[in-house]
Amino acid sequence: MTLNQILYFQKVARLENYHQAAEELYISQPSLSRSMAVLESELGVALFEKKGRGVTLTKAGQLFLEHADRIAADCDVAVGKMQELSADGGKIDIGYIFPLAGHYIPHKVREFLDKEENKNVVFNFWQNHTPAIAAKVRTGELDIGFGGYLKKEDMEFFPLSAQELVIITPKKHPLAGIREVPLSEMNHYPVIGYEKESWMGTYAKYLYRKYQIEPNTIVECPDEYSIVSLVRENFGIALMPQTDILLDADGINIHKLKGLQIYRQVFMFWMKDRYRLPAVERFINYMKEQQAEDANDTENVSKVYLKDIVNF
Repeated sequence: MTLNQILYFQKVARLENYHQAAEELYISQPSLSRSMAVLESELGVALFEKKGRGVTLTKAGQLFLEHADRIAADCDVAVGKMQELSADGGKIDIGYIFPLAGHYIPHKVREFLDKEENKNVVFNFWQNHTPAIAAKVRTGELDIGFGGYLKKEDMEFFPLSAQELVIITPKKHPLAGIREVPLSEMNHYPVIGYEKESWMGTYAKYLYRKYQIEPNTIVECPDEYSIVSLVRENFGIALMPQTDILLDADGINIHKLKGLQIYRQVFMFWMKDRYRLPAVERFINYMKEQQAEDANDTENVSKVYLKDIVNF
């Protein structure tokens, strides 16, 4: 059974006349008759019976018409959805690391959706660590990822915002009041760290090794919210990017690294050789344009970051 047979059947059922149906379908009447005969043979029932110069539906034909109408309607919906996707609509599935959840991603997506050409776009959000996000980008479950840099030849990585690494301590701490703290102070106090499988967990371990730091990591956390909460309650100190989370955090001190400027840069990434909906392409281009507008000496910041980049 083909879609054409279903559409032909609908037309004959509505007009109850093979000749008129053939004219409206722009095919010959013998071709239409053969098509309906093949359909009846495949279904094993008679769909029409003769009535004067025309035909009428049998009981089986009436039942089949109900299903045919639903099939045709579903096809119309599917075509409409595809046309919507090819024009200005569609769903964009993005994954991003936890530090971007508070302000960065919601703000950028809201600005994108406020543009008239994007009003029919729908977003689906997913938060996790960079490796987990990259895995879903590779399988196609996500269109775009936002996180750290990974050495993936089949993916395109575009640098976005850069966040300077700082040390945070509880409000009443021996380091309170000291604006710049050496990274070596991480040796002298309990440390709240990142989960090992996270990008920052791996990157922090690399930095500690590079600068000969042997921290006493007492707990590992999945995100910055957890780290800030534990530092606030005096469990220890932490090394983390200066994200939006710290802007509104109370009960902690924020210290710059003395003699060091180390940045964690956020990247947008996607599969290189894979078809993307027009809406996805527009969002990628939008983010690139926004980065160009928002950057404050971003090129230099990137160079500081890229000198010490780690490939996982």
